[in-house]
Amino acid sequence: MVLFSTGEKQMEKIRVNVIIPTYRPGKEFPELLKGLKNQEYQPDKVIIMNTEEEYWDVRWEMLCPNTEVHHIEKNEFDHGGTRKAGAALADGSILVFMTQDAVPYDKYLIGNLIKPILEKESVGAAYARQLPKENCSFLEKCTRSFNYPESSCIKTEKDMPVYGIKTFFCSNVCAAYRREAYDKVGGFVERAIFNEDMICAGNMVKAGYGIAYAADAKVVHSHNYTCLQQLHRNFDLGVSQAEHPEIFGGVTSEGEGIRLVKKTAELLMKAGKFWLLPKLVFQSGFKYIGYFLGKRYRKLPSSIVMWATMNKAYWKNR
Repeated sequence: MVLFSTGEKQMEKIRVNVIIPTYRPGKEFPELLKGLKNQEYQPDKVIIMNTEEEYWDVRWEMLCPNTEVHHIEKNEFDHGGTRKAGAALADGSILVFMTQDAVPYDKYLIGNLIKPILEKESVGAAYARQLPKENCSFLEKCTRSFNYPESSCIKTEKDMPVYGIKTFFCSNVCAAYRREAYDKVGGFVERAIFNEDMICAGNMVKAGYGIAYAADAKVVHSHNYTCLQQLHRNFDLGVSQAEHPEIFGGVTSEGEGIRLVKKTAELLMKAGKFWLLPKLVFQSGFKYIGYFLGKRYRKLPSSIVMWATMNKAYWKNR
């Protein structure tokens, strides 16, 4: 029996598979694979679901042991379906999903990420803390600190009055799922424009599981999106919520968005960066417009939908 230490106790090492969808991977991807190779808790298998073989470099397969690559065509990709296909290829008791640009911060990422699942049978999933890159804008750093604080927590359905929609929050940038819980709720939806992680987490919460935020499991990941890119992302977020009223029907995102704006404004004032306040207001307006339109996409002309969406292939494949 192989034992693994998780702080106070030792536990039997169980099989962990890492699943990563890729499309034209950038400079972060080799660093991700090297980071996985150096993990103290070694994944038993790394499954790459790569879109378009022409953009794949076979040398990447040498960077991390037990890596297998499965190629698909671009028109086959779906945020939910592709990850679901990767899970079907896995044989682990815990499934870790990552994006191609999430780089492990240290060698303890996998161990710390799965620790809540190993320690509590009631935890269905756990997600990592996202640290900003060096080139991250100050506004985005504020968003990262709001969504990924220093303290860990476990959220369950009884916490809905406290966390609201954040009860369902879980990010596939780096998240681990208990295979038993994943299968019980049917895994990821086959078709998802966006937000497949929160939909799955929401189903887990409603099935009685908890969602853990593991603050000591850290990846480096951030983007400096333009206002228009924020509009597109939040449009797709709104669409995903409109398409899944069984999860999001009883809660709204607006309150959480207002809290983020207020907290960011406080941080700007505290840092003396007053000149960024107009940008915060402008950026927040674009986010809200995108979300507002996405929630009402069924009432919009197809031309507006295709302009507003970030994921045009989703609509073409409907």
